[in-house]
Amino acid sequence: MKRAGPLRRVPFKQLVYDATMRRRVSSGSPWEPRIGFSRAVRSGVHVFVSGTAPIGPDGKTVGEGDLRAQTRRCFEVALAALGELGARVQDVVRTRVMLTDITRWEEAAEVHGAYFREVRPASTFVQVSRFIDPAWLVEVELDAVIEH
Repeated sequence: MKRAGPLRRVPFKQLVYDATMRRRVSSGSPWEPRIGFSRAVRSGVHVFVSGTAPIGPDGKTVGEGDLRAQTRRCFEVALAALGELGARVQDVVRTRVMLTDITRWEEAAEVHGAYFREVRPASTFVQVSRFIDPAWLVEVELDAVIEH
């Protein structure tokens, strides 16, 4: 199988197709081209959203010190990427919430519940030692299966 060349940075809402017909979307995060990843990738009916940090449109951390605000921002970005690839919140089958302080899990869980109370995907909350930016308290990942 021919391997696709490197991804190019594209504006959010613009999709990139590679030789495997995977669809990829970029959120414009400065980390995507630097590290070499896409915000989300769709392959067939499966959509995978990368670890999503609480970065605002201005490239700065949203809600410094406010775990709820950061978690909300992470889900806003992740769900927007899902939408660009044809998925909805109801299609989410797995979430991962990574926290720098697991004793605050209930704050993140409250926000998670606001988005997924009816969907009830498989979910994991874990503690990590830190993120790329020490101001980030949380990152999230989503997996979805499009069945509509």
